Amino acid sequence: MVSFIDAHRDVYGVESICAQVPIAPSLYYEHKAREAEPARMPPRLQRDGLLVPEIRRVHEENFHVYGARKVWRQLGREDFRVARCTVERLMRSLGLQGAVRGRKCRTTIADDSTQRPLDRVKRQFQASRPNQLWVADFTYVATWAGFVYVAFVIDVFARRIIGWRVARSMKAELVLDALEQALWSRSGTKGVSMFTNRDGAGRCCSQAS
Repeated sequence: MVSFIDAHRDVYGVESICAQVPIAPSLYYEHKAREAEPARMPPRLQRDGLLVPEIRRVHEENFHVYGARKVWRQLGREDFRVARCTVERLMRSLGLQGAVRGRKCRTTIADDSTQRPLDRVKRQFQASRPNQLWVADFTYVATWAGFVYVAFVIDVFARRIIGWRVARSMKAELVLDALEQALWSRSGTKGVSMFTNRDGAGRCCSQAS
């Protein structure tokens, strides 16, 4: 914004430009005064100005693979007293990040072109007795051996997992096996019949009769 005003101030004037863009003339003049006299900057900005080139240097010297934690540790070894959250904030503002190992994992790929079943419980996840309402979901967990997928069924009344399964692949059998375990665990209870509704978020809602 300041560079835009600098480029057009001779033609339109600062006040006229500021009337059309979201910046006050006083803020622009203060910014220019700080550029001319860095001592006018607040202490935090002065500190940031000293840290930014050091953070960028450490990141470049380590082939752009260091994240905020490793950059912070390296600065500490070089006797820079700086908080880790400050390094994270400055790296975020600079668009710097470390290398991310592994692949990204997704459990839900929404298709807006398909018709979604109705929400049979009206988003009211409450129950007054056991087996009145079950909810199910599946997610992924990072382990040393790689990602594994976990499906589980919870009795809303007891807030207890009554069926679960873990697998290396995301298939329909994963969710169905967890549901079968839940039915088996409550097989001695009368009146457990269920319907299933899959909403757009990839969650299943089941209600017992």
